[in-house]
Amino acid sequence: MSAPLSSAPRTALVTGAGKRLGREIALGLAKAGWRVAVHYRSSESEALQTAQDCLALNAANSSISPQTFIFQADLADEAATRQLLPRVVQQLGQVDAVVNSAALFEHDDVESFSYANMAQHWASNTGAAIVLAQALHQHGQARGAQAAESVVINMLDQKLWNPNPDFLSYTLSKAALESANTLLAQALAPLVRVVGVAPGLTLTSHMLDDDKFQQLHKLSPLGRSSSVADVVSTVVFAMHNRAITGTTLLVDGGQHLMKFERDFSLM
Repeated sequence: MSAPLSSAPRTALVTGAGKRLGREIALGLAKAGWRVAVHYRSSESEALQTAQDCLALNAANSSISPQTFIFQADLADEAATRQLLPRVVQQLGQVDAVVNSAALFEHDDVESFSYANMAQHWASNTGAAIVLAQALHQHGQARGAQAAESVVINMLDQKLWNPNPDFLSYTLSKAALESANTLLAQALAPLVRVVGVAPGLTLTSHMLDDDKFQQLHKLSPLGRSSSVADVVSTVVFAMHNRAITGTTLLVDGGQHLMKFERDFSLM
């Protein structure tokens, strides 16, 4: 393992940063001057590419191997999750923020619900975010961080304000995480701020073809849901604004104001 880097800029750990929105958040933070620790579970090559692209956006770190910035962990494994942030600290010297972007998103409903599926979603989507917030707070205490100097961003979902019974375990895990914003903001103040960011339909998936995605994306009071750029800019804003904690920023074009009987992916 490499020696800790000295004279480091502010560092953010972004979970699930190898792909999709996590990757875009990592790139956005790199553009904003952050050094990014890229977490992944199984997408090592994609995580390495994200790290390379982040380094290309930050000339101060361009001579450092991208391998230095990638960190594997299964967030459903509590022991592995508890080791994650200390590993980043050991490698990079300091961590100032955590963006909990990684999420398990598997379909179930009231008919197919099981304890096992619920437990898996809660471990990955709720428990891991709380453990990483706890670890960031402990790290801040150890290094003598100032008030509001550290921040946790929890990626949520507009469907919490516009509920439907699809993806039951996923929705429950995100609802618990949204409540944790308040509880963690209370418990970890004044050192750590905790902010939720809740996008609407932002990226397509294997469950939606391009035409259907475009149709659904327009279903909002503003005529469009969130773009990747919208979500990333909101995360960067929340990272930098030291007066925000214990709340959630909805970035969805107002989709949460409309009633949808099914999840977007099943409409």
